[in-house]
Amino acid sequence: MVNPRTALTGRAPRADETSADRLVDGLHLLRFTGALYCRAELSEPWGIEFPALEGYMTLPVVLSGRCILEIGGDVHVLEAGSATLITRGVPYRLSSTADAAATPLFDIPADVLGDTYEHMVFGGGGAPTQVAYAAMQVDAPLTARLIAELPDVIHVDAWDDGEAGAFGAVLRLLAREAESFEPGGEAVMTRLADVLVVQVLRHWLRRADMTTGWLAALRDPQIGRAIGRMHAQPGEPWSLVTLARAANLSRSAFAERFTTLVGMPPMRYLTDWRLEHAAWQLGRTEEPIAAISAGVGYTSEAAFSRAFKRHHGETPGAVRRGGRAPATAYTA
Repeated sequence: MVNPRTALTGRAPRADETSADRLVDGLHLLRFTGALYCRAELSEPWGIEFPALEGYMTLPVVLSGRCILEIGGDVHVLEAGSATLITRGVPYRLSSTADAAATPLFDIPADVLGDTYEHMVFGGGGAPTQVAYAAMQVDAPLTARLIAELPDVIHVDAWDDGEAGAFGAVLRLLAREAESFEPGGEAVMTRLADVLVVQVLRHWLRRADMTTGWLAALRDPQIGRAIGRMHAQPGEPWSLVTLARAANLSRSAFAERFTTLVGMPPMRYLTDWRLEHAAWQLGRTEEPIAAISAGVGYTSEAAFSRAFKRHHGETPGAVRRGGRAPATAYTA
């Protein structure tokens, strides 16, 4: 398969890389916008209701003590040194015990230490627990597609991460920053939270058994190569023939395998990718609409506008004026 980094930079992967290594390396494509980072000093009894945050991933990290996570009818005991990535912003509850009363998150007073950073002290004065919490908005179309295929909850115990202690090392740094907040601490803690998200995803990707779906397609040596070409060169005049040639397959074999893995025909995937990429550019850059249209393979700006509106439900001009990309079409 084509390494996603190769698709963007042209650099060839190492000869000894496995498909899992190349897929994990593609995590550099992840883009998040931090909405809220919080360090919480909690004491028994305590309980916090976290609201639904559509379009966000949330990451509670237990730095010391222990707590109970309740989400979607499931109950998890979280010990110190664990992190849980909640991939779709669904509501959940953290508490000192399963029967503790809970208060909505935004009803709890907190000291605002920066644009996106808060410090909270909450609870009844008993046994302490320290939690770091991050809520991050998904950005860029490939990030959204990745998250659409993740499970709702990914849990990692830091002290048994199997990654030469790297996860635990980041957690220790996060805990140290939380204990003695110093100038620049906001920047340090927010960046450490972003690193933890990538490490949690790496942990899951190395262990996931994927036979169909976008991630499985990226792992496939032939289909992954074709997808990488589409991502890297959306403006190329791709056809089923040229994509099959890139995958070193016959046209019929390529179309059948691609559709089985991804769940849609290759030319539909190409169209969707072009329009998702164009939407991201419209919302995040000042590139002229005509240039964006040409850059994703449309020789006619009018044809691009019609296709864009069919796909996104609004015109390219409306997205540009709004200054943000429309909600992604990818769903779980």
